[in-house]
Amino acid sequence: MKKTRKKIDRQVKQLDAAGQPLGRLATEIAILLRGKHKPTFQPHIDAGDIVEVINCAQIKFTGNKLASKEYIWHSNHPGGLKRKKVAEVFRDNPGEVLRRAVYGMLPKNKLREGMIKRLKIK
Repeated sequence: MKKTRKKIDRQVKQLDAAGQPLGRLATEIAILLRGKHKPTFQPHIDAGDIVEVINCAQIKFTGNKLASKEYIWHSNHPGGLKRKKVAEVFRDNPGEVLRRAVYGMLPKNKLREGMIKRLKIK
């Protein structure tokens, strides 16, 4: 018996980032990308929607995060610890801060790369 695959119905959701806190917006985007808002959600199937975000430069940071939060990574060489302030990254590319926040909220498995590709930041 031949199995037929269902076509995934992806809708385009457009969100306005103006004046919204970074974390609240990122959780909303992660839910839409993952497909948890759909009644047919299954954790092993990537059935989320396409998310377009506008006005990323107007994202609101609560507390002192813009000045004190840092992105830290290591080059895997001795003494290769690197740091960059969120304010610096936000000044150069506001969408990168949002993309990193959403990326950290997606599941750490093979589906994550496909989900983050459906995030369009304008």
